[in-house]
Amino acid sequence: MKHQFLLLLCLLLAVACCKKPAPAQPTPAQPPPPSAKEVTMNKPSEWNKLTPEEERVIVGKGTERAGSGEYWNHKAPGYYVCRRCSAPLYRSEDKFDSHCGWPSFDAEIPGSVKKTPDADGSRTEITCARCDGHLGHVFTGEGFTAKNTRHCVNSISMKFVSAALGDTQVGINLDTQKAVFASGCFWGTEFFLQKFPGVVSTTCGYAGGHKENPTYKEVCGHETGHLEVVEMEFDPKKTSYEALAKFFFETHDFEQKNGQGPDIGPQYLSAVFCQNEEQKQVIEKLIAQLKAKGLKPATQVRGADKFWPAETYHQDYYDRKGSTPYCHAYRKIFD
Repeated sequence: MKHQFLLLLCLLLAVACCKKPAPAQPTPAQPPPPSAKEVTMNKPSEWNKLTPEEERVIVGKGTERAGSGEYWNHKAPGYYVCRRCSAPLYRSEDKFDSHCGWPSFDAEIPGSVKKTPDADGSRTEITCARCDGHLGHVFTGEGFTAKNTRHCVNSISMKFVSAALGDTQVGINLDTQKAVFASGCFWGTEFFLQKFPGVVSTTCGYAGGHKENPTYKEVCGHETGHLEVVEMEFDPKKTSYEALAKFFFETHDFEQKNGQGPDIGPQYLSAVFCQNEEQKQVIEKLIAQLKAKGLKPATQVRGADKFWPAETYHQDYYDRKGSTPYCHAYRKIFD
């Protein structure tokens, strides 16, 4: 009887060992953040596939309903990238609450966003500079922040990437530097400088005056003391401030004291707004070199000043019109 009991016990143990354990219930998967591969989607064949609603907005230039987007009240630190090609567009520190129902930013990552006036001229569309996907519209002069600019963006046009991933993973270069030059009409200044290798972005605007948020009409009326300037971001790994400054001098008549070409007035003077002591030393060195060549620079050397972006129709003016400057031209001066 004892032997039969042991035999039965062994048989039961053998059956239990052969039985497969029940599979563990999987934890609901969280959507992964964009990978390093995703942020280098330069070819259309590599772009993310869009849902019909995403395509309606991003390709068809539609608009999502106010207050319905995923990010309009989103406050986590990180980056916002293009939903179609994953190009970095905005930083969370540039996001603010405008109470409009859509995500609002007062600055883009340099070189990431393209601005194009609508056909009727009433608004300026913003699109991803890499894939031309529709983002929304940009507005100026509303006074929400000190930058006086509001990028009104559809949430569905973007994906959020946590700051924990780091700048390199997202594909962002945060090591750009700023330069501000004035050489007459800012249309011509921008036309040349935005094409210089290493320049990431350019913005036409006003600096050197005494009035908050000046308008083009006020500046041209000599009511504010501002000069027409171009603020630019450049990559110091690809060019130097000195190389940029040399090109600045070589693309306008720095000896003219009352304007530039046929544009006469205090807003058209030649000037450099140095952002630090190092830039000032570079400009003073170049001016000394020009004087040694027998030239008479009238360029003013000023310190950093509040920059006010100009109205959107001034941005990228000659490139949008398909024309060239009338009072700027390149001439080789420096060795």
